[in-house]
Amino acid sequence: MSMRAAQVETTVFVLVAAAFTNIYITQPILPLIEREFGASTSVVAWTVSAVLLGIALANLPFGWLADRAPVRPIILCGASAIALAGVVASLTTRIEVLIAARFVQGAFIPALTTCLAAHLARTLDRARLNVVMGGYVAATVTGGMLGRLLGGYVHSPHTWRHAFLSAALVVMLAAVVAARVLRASPPPALAHRNEIGFIALLTRGELWRAYLCGLVGQAVFSPLFTYMPYRLAEARFGLSTADTTLVYLVYLIGIVMGPGAGRLANRWGSGRTMVTATGVFALALALLAVPAVSAVVAALVLVCAGFFTLHAAAVALLNRRLALGQGRANALYVLGYYCGAALGVTWASYAYQYGGWQLVIGFAMLLLCVPLAAGWREWRDERQSPSPTARGQES
Repeated sequence: MSMRAAQVETTVFVLVAAAFTNIYITQPILPLIEREFGASTSVVAWTVSAVLLGIALANLPFGWLADRAPVRPIILCGASAIALAGVVASLTTRIEVLIAARFVQGAFIPALTTCLAAHLARTLDRARLNVVMGGYVAATVTGGMLGRLLGGYVHSPHTWRHAFLSAALVVMLAAVVAARVLRASPPPALAHRNEIGFIALLTRGELWRAYLCGLVGQAVFSPLFTYMPYRLAEARFGLSTADTTLVYLVYLIGIVMGPGAGRLANRWGSGRTMVTATGVFALALALLAVPAVSAVVAALVLVCAGFFTLHAAAVALLNRRLALGQGRANALYVLGYYCGAALGVTWASYAYQYGGWQLVIGFAMLLLCVPLAAGWREWRDERQSPSPTARGQES
């Protein structure tokens, strides 16, 4: 790998990690926010859900923009908005303002993620793209873990607001560096008269395999970690906020699995990789039902391994099949990804309330049939035609 390529990969990793650091800051400290603001559990959960909703709603506009505008000014504007909203979140004493600031942060995160993914898809060769997108996924893992640690561990329960300021500083520094390192990509869709629209991308069945893996994978993964603080606070576990936050260190496995999944997809094909990842995910859910801290930690390691491998393989599959419209396609994928997260938090809240943890696990198992079927179909097609990449380049 050349020095220039390594520099770009490092910059991409840092920028995406910085963006994701802002998403889950409040997740491990929801009980603290509940007490400080005197709000209900369902209301304070919106400090997480609002970010996810903002990401979901903003992805399509930013996907359209990514196919028509240079990436560097988009990154700088997006980072500035995220940082400013973080400052507001750190200062407010009203839960409504905190939720609104979190929504704004979510609405501008696609400027640093979706637009960047489109830029990479336009400027990298296909084999290299698999590995770099695996690193991209690893960066989302790193950022998610760092955000949780900032909110629940690095800053004490009495200074949790400072976590927003730390994350704001990091995202601005990363954006400035990225703007200097990333070269201008070739003019995107404007250089092509046969521009691919959202409707055309939604009518391609093979792309739906990637979309569904992102949506359903997150609908299982996100609620597990959102409600884990409540689960581990039960009498049978009795963990403190700091101890519960440390459990999120299992995210480290995703940092390894992201690039590893890209290389595995190059060797096995995306379909076989997706099927294997779903199997690991299902095994983890079975283990997660065991009421012991050691079993929970081991299960969460496997949850991360299965989910992030599935996610990385799906992202690589999506971008490998496209010669045009990468911004829109990635926007559709991330839209489904975060809609899945929001839906997951919602269905799990009712399942946990009415049937306990066992019902959550049972329904999650049922949902995993979707990525299993998608991966199996892709694997079958790859065996029939050993060059899915070539098929994608014909589009």
